[in-house]
Amino acid sequence: MATLVDANTPTAVLDRVSLVLDAFDGPGRLTLAQIVRRTGLPRSSAHRMLERLVQLRWLRRQGRDYELGMRLVELGSLAVHQDRLHRAALPFLHELHRVTGQVVHLAILDGPDVVYLEKIGGRLAAAIPTRVGGRYPAHCTAVGKALLGYADEDQLPAVEADVLGRKTKFSISTGAQLRTELAKVRAHGIAFEREESLSGFGCVAAPIGNLGEAVAAVSVCGPISQMKLDHRLAAPVRMTALGIWRNIEGGPVRVQPTLQQSRPLAGGSARPRPIAAPMPDLQYA
Repeated sequence: MATLVDANTPTAVLDRVSLVLDAFDGPGRLTLAQIVRRTGLPRSSAHRMLERLVQLRWLRRQGRDYELGMRLVELGSLAVHQDRLHRAALPFLHELHRVTGQVVHLAILDGPDVVYLEKIGGRLAAAIPTRVGGRYPAHCTAVGKALLGYADEDQLPAVEADVLGRKTKFSISTGAQLRTELAKVRAHGIAFEREESLSGFGCVAAPIGNLGEAVAAVSVCGPISQMKLDHRLAAPVRMTALGIWRNIEGGPVRVQPTLQQSRPLAGGSARPRPIAAPMPDLQYA
């Protein structure tokens, strides 16, 4: 028996996918017949779409019944995590920008790339071609090194490559160079970038997470002539990463987003007074 299609039934593929997924708004599994009734889609079209969604892991089929798949669970968890991370980080990112006068990034790792969740930088931001939601090769950036330094081996496909893509003449170009750089990141808990993603600019980044792991990273970036690529920038960046993690975890110690009271670092010669004890000089070649 032919299924009557309502005049309002969408014809665009994405609209139909959304309609099918919305049919699962509630507990339990659904049969093909139930999905057809709830969506108004032709039976043959609904069946083809359901089977394709099963192949993509958006849905799961048990016999003749369908239910939401693990891919949706993964994406949902990621969205919740990223939103919670962003909300926890935002006041600290603004404070780090105020203290340093430089562009501040919050990023996560996605395969060989970093994805930027936030960028704060005032007038200087336009000089750095990054954007919220944008991607960049992880091995070329300080935030990427901070993340790759604590990534699992199966998350490091680029490390095994004989030749890595370069953004500037200073970019890391071999897996051996990257492994050496990541060892320094693990040893010091901080990552530096010297004109490796953009000529004339440098960055300092720190991982966000428990000791020995990184769920995200925070960085400050600015003109290389103004960047103090040692503990003078590493200290406030690390304190920002620590404050974000404590804030997202909601632990007993709540860090207020205030790093120091002195004037910004940008171009200045005065050494800031970080709230943590001074760290040893972390500058390395």
